[in-house]
Amino acid sequence: MGLEDATALLRLEGVFVTDLVVLPEYWRGLEQPEPLDGPTIRAVAEAARACRMYVVCPLDRLDENGRRLNSAVLIDRQGQPVGVYDKHFPYWDELRLQPPVLPGAAIPVFETDFGRLGLATCFDMNFPEVWKKLAEQGAELVAWTSEVSGGLSLQAQAITNHFYIVTADKTCDCSVFDITGQRVLYEKTPGLNVSRFTLDLDRGIYHYNFNLQKRTSLLNDHGDEVGIDLDLPEEEWFVLKAIKAGARARLLASAYGLEELRHYLDRSQSEINTLRDRQGRQP
Repeated sequence: MGLEDATALLRLEGVFVTDLVVLPEYWRGLEQPEPLDGPTIRAVAEAARACRMYVVCPLDRLDENGRRLNSAVLIDRQGQPVGVYDKHFPYWDELRLQPPVLPGAAIPVFETDFGRLGLATCFDMNFPEVWKKLAEQGAELVAWTSEVSGGLSLQAQAITNHFYIVTADKTCDCSVFDITGQRVLYEKTPGLNVSRFTLDLDRGIYHYNFNLQKRTSLLNDHGDEVGIDLDLPEEEWFVLKAIKAGARARLLASAYGLEELRHYLDRSQSEINTLRDRQGRQP
């Protein structure tokens, strides 16, 4: 896709009052690495500013030290690059380029006005530590850019870490995975595929353990604001969502002491490991 075609497409998305657009990995090719202030980011940033939306723009990047990185650049509604994620696990072919693509060091999560956004790229999908680090920092949505399609590997990361995952790849398909791991969108179009989807980042997922009585109290007091979106008895999970405009399901659930599933599992692991350590120190 040429730069002019891409910026025209981005400006079209502004008609739909879009919050976030995600472009595929290496959509500009691998012929010439660019700096962060190069022509690709300047053009995409201007389109983001004009349309008042966030854009995740992958970039074959040369940093200020001359290192080559496979970067995903987050541009905000003002057209400012506000975050960069460098692919943590470059693929073998990238390591053989001249100069080679070097692995990124950090796995950040970015605050946006619609939620906490994490980024991951292509081969990263195979390595759980990338996704766990995003979850530990409270990511609610992860945008995964790639040259290839995802599938079960991404579904596994969504169901394990309980965040949404949206994909943009060069095979011209798009998937959206729910916080429960279910794939709630799959679209593929020959040539150029444009998918649009609305996500409710206020939905929360909870375990039955220690939460059912609190849930009853919450629904008794606020049943006109919050409801059960999904009940998953085999997993003993449930999902809460707001059913009234302006209501905040996760905030209300927290006020009633409900512990989200991700936090419950992290706390359980930490406390059990502490007990294991104490047992190991006993004479």
